[in-house]
Amino acid sequence: MSKYGELIKQARKTSDQNTSKPNDQKNNQPENQINITDDVQDTPELEPEVNLCVKVPLKLRRHWAAEAKRQGTTMTAAIVEALEVKFGKPD
Repeated sequence: MSKYGELIKQARKTSDQNTSKPNDQKNNQPENQINITDDVQDTPELEPEVNLCVKVPLKLRRHWAAEAKRQGTTMTAAIVEALEVKFGKPD
């Protein structure tokens, strides 16, 4: 048998055992962490999302991206909001 054969067998035996977390162990997620589902817009889950490509001058895109970041939103949210104001939602 190889030099480390017994050591490998022992390691395999201990890894086969099911180890569970103690009951008093807390969740790995910090309390102040925001779940993704908390900030999801009200879109139907069955309807797939698609890309909407708009060509704009680079200078405007940089300005809008910076403003969106300063306001704590995304350009996608701003574009969707503007389109809903202009055209409304489908019935």
